[in-house]
Amino acid sequence: MIRFDRRSFGKLAAMVAAGSAWPGKFGVAEMVGETAGRGASAGSAASDRSFPEGFLWGSATAAYQVEGAVKEDGRGVSIWDTFSHLPGKTFQGETGDVADDSYHRYPEDIALMKALGLKACRFSIAWPRIFPDGTGTANQKGIDHYRKFCEALLEAGVTPYCTLYHWDLPQALEDKGGWQSKATAQAFGDYAGYTASKLGDLIKQWMTMNEMASFIDIGYGRGVHAPGLQLSKQKLAQARHWAVYGHGLAVQAIRANAGQGARIGCAENVVPAIPAYNAPEQIEAAKKAFVVMNSPYLTVMHTGQYTDGYLKMLGADAPVFTAEELKVIATPTDFQGINIYTATPVRAAENERGFEVMRAPASYPHMASPWLSIGPEALYWVPKLAAETLGIKEIYITENGCSSDDVVAEDGEVYDTDRVMYLTAYLTQLQRAVSEGVPVKGYFLWSLLDNYEWADGYSKRFGITYVDFKTQKRTPKLSSKFYGNLIARNGL
Repeated sequence: MIRFDRRSFGKLAAMVAAGSAWPGKFGVAEMVGETAGRGASAGSAASDRSFPEGFLWGSATAAYQVEGAVKEDGRGVSIWDTFSHLPGKTFQGETGDVADDSYHRYPEDIALMKALGLKACRFSIAWPRIFPDGTGTANQKGIDHYRKFCEALLEAGVTPYCTLYHWDLPQALEDKGGWQSKATAQAFGDYAGYTASKLGDLIKQWMTMNEMASFIDIGYGRGVHAPGLQLSKQKLAQARHWAVYGHGLAVQAIRANAGQGARIGCAENVVPAIPAYNAPEQIEAAKKAFVVMNSPYLTVMHTGQYTDGYLKMLGADAPVFTAEELKVIATPTDFQGINIYTATPVRAAENERGFEVMRAPASYPHMASPWLSIGPEALYWVPKLAAETLGIKEIYITENGCSSDDVVAEDGEVYDTDRVMYLTAYLTQLQRAVSEGVPVKGYFLWSLLDNYEWADGYSKRFGITYVDFKTQKRTPKLSSKFYGNLIARNGL
């Protein structure tokens, strides 16, 4: 069965929603352009690959992908519990019932973070652990667990960066319409405010949602992820609207309840438009493409408007919305998280939009996941274009990493040299960006652990720590040693 990956589909679906041409065979990201790892900008020493003092180095995980313990301590049922147990929906029918058992083993995982020298941990809270039915009576055991987790992080010198929604919608809310319903957006705001009020003394860095373009367009559009629906064009557009509206309500609720010092953003897998090559007309085309192709999510969140092109493309299928809802969606945030894995090159074109998406040749190199084409320049261009086109003042790379066909060698080590290659190339481009003043303040590697990779089950490993899913033994890979060395040097 063909598997549509969450990141590639979320990216391509948003492109189609914004009126872009479908860029070739699905699962092969479009990537041509500058040579990977070109280095620092003109005027800086070629040998200097350091990052600014205070640059934040972290790792990222998500609740359903690592926690397990799906029926413990009052946790309710999520849409992923339901979906993953349906025949044929995931690789070999695999589920997140156990995952990495991090619900119980988090002290061991935090010890890994401390040994790496991580300064921050991005994690998500499972909504069904706080409100088993999405609304109503809160589950104190859920709050207690995340308090213990955050206290342990802080004791280890690791700052918690909390994501409130990483796709595990309570099934009870899906039964009432899920993200097709304004009521779900309102329930999310209530959940966000309550959780912030209970954990705000421990957590100062908040993200509302992770990858709206993924959980809406893949889960409600293609049906490949939970809840497995294939909505009409109009219903899908409306679900997108309620997702960004829920984000805005959550920003307001966190601000009102988290206490002093709270900083709020979200993590979005933007369409990573980059210029075909470094020339003025190509850069201008990429700027236009970045705004247009991110119309349904990032653009409206930072401008308070859907682009004319997006609404024109949808026509009668455009979402129904009010001026007040747009104002809520654009509630100011403190930073923007961006998840980047691949790149989408565009070229200047003499058409209505002024750009055209380029197609990659079948021979283009990728990592273990077929969709994960190698596009290091995205870590330079994407934050740069986000800052320049949408006026974003503070950016974090909230996910970046890759899958690898990892094996344990006879000496017990995991020599993932391909992942080291990938990270070196991408981080070289990130260093190039920050050296030129692009406002990226930190980087969260995906992922600390091999984990449950949604519809791909356990078949794809993204971690810098190898996990034996039968024994739960953790083994740091070569890439873990690479990352620890980079953090200690604060540079490449």
